[in-house]
Amino acid sequence: MQVGFNNDKYVKIQSEKIRERFKLFDKLYLEIGGKLFDDSHASRILPGFKSDVKINMFQELKNDLEIIFCINAHDIERNKTRGEYGITYDEEIIKLINNSKKMGFSVNSVVVTLYQSQISVDKFIKKLNRNGIKTYIHTFTKGYPTDVDTIVSEEGYGANPYIETTKPLILVNAPGPGSGKLATCLSQIYHENKRGVNAGYAKFETFPVWNLPLKHPVNLAYEAATADLKDVNMIDPFHLEKYGKTAVNYNRDIEMFPVLKSILKKVCSKDIYFSPTDMGVNVVGLCIENNDIVEDASKKEIVRRYYNELNNYKLGLCDEDTYKKIKLLMNEIGIDEEYLSVIKPALEKASSEGVDVIALEIGDKIITGKETDILTPASSVVINAIKYLSDIPDDIKLLSPNVLEPMLKLKKEMNNGSHLTLPEVLTALSICSVTNPMTEKALHKLKELENCEAHATYMVMNGDKKTLKGLKVNLTCES
Repeated sequence: MQVGFNNDKYVKIQSEKIRERFKLFDKLYLEIGGKLFDDSHASRILPGFKSDVKINMFQELKNDLEIIFCINAHDIERNKTRGEYGITYDEEIIKLINNSKKMGFSVNSVVVTLYQSQISVDKFIKKLNRNGIKTYIHTFTKGYPTDVDTIVSEEGYGANPYIETTKPLILVNAPGPGSGKLATCLSQIYHENKRGVNAGYAKFETFPVWNLPLKHPVNLAYEAATADLKDVNMIDPFHLEKYGKTAVNYNRDIEMFPVLKSILKKVCSKDIYFSPTDMGVNVVGLCIENNDIVEDASKKEIVRRYYNELNNYKLGLCDEDTYKKIKLLMNEIGIDEEYLSVIKPALEKASSEGVDVIALEIGDKIITGKETDILTPASSVVINAIKYLSDIPDDIKLLSPNVLEPMLKLKKEMNNGSHLTLPEVLTALSICSVTNPMTEKALHKLKELENCEAHATYMVMNGDKKTLKGLKVNLTCES
């Protein structure tokens, strides 16, 4: 993989900026924009960015921080799903808590925001409590967003329960956008200051990148990623007026800044920030070392997002405005679907063979896999890819009939289809590798599929999709 982003430089500078902000307050509530763990979007569009850099950056401050996770009650009720792994937001919360604890971080609690006595939400809260995880309920804030006097009163933020925290740095994170992180931070700052604690707020930003051009592909890729939220990047007018400098932010932060500024001033008795950009700690733009590589990666991500949302539309998970907006972004920077070099070969192969196909790009080579009598296209393409990477001739079989036959027989007896899925094939390969050195050699090549582009001429579902994602293959599908 070509690298366009300096991760070590990013860690050094971003850590310094966080420490500077940390020193301004006795207690800092730091909203984490994007994902705390496994920020795969950032690693895809900034080649060289390590997906777990955020959480690793806080290792040195581990003893001085605790984490609050937020989840929107409506997201629980409608089973909102995290696209990368196909798990719901409530499942993701459990995963985030477990991962944090394994790394030695202190998890304070989970805040359920915009609670309206939903039955499914009550079940989730019981589940957390039974597993020893403290939960707090926040309802809609009275007066929000226009009546600042009511918001900053016992009827507004004061109506929320105070979350007992003991560390000077509190990270506030969530499984996705719209989870109520900012409102939780502001509610806590209100309660802290009522208790005489000099508490403040800042935001660990990644996107949009304030010091890149408004229409830079990195910033447009952020718009594509949040198309379902109707986010739009804009020039920060408050930053321009105060400092005479152009900075990029997004519509929700810009629209809400006058209210946020008033709330912070009322709570803290002084102006802390003069623009939305001031609130963020974001040095991503300073760490891009090869703009061409980063632009190319960002354009590819926009196309991937287009296919993803087109699939979601066909599945009834979003409206047509979402994928159409991303198509407009593609038009704006002069690219189409075939910017991904795997699209055309996949469609041509499927047309000539008359079956479903997946095409996968390894370096300058396009590997294809089609549906066969016993294999799904995902199984075929992975076998073909690891054979290519291992220089194993096509006529050499990696799977022993002694392993395949009983697996296929069992599937038929259980009415579980007649094709071996990718998870099943990888299991069979693992078994065969014990006695077949060729298979063992090929299995070691699986890690080289990371960041490879792949395109399917059908909508890949269930185990095949999850396993390809687990191999970190960048998969797109026809809808």
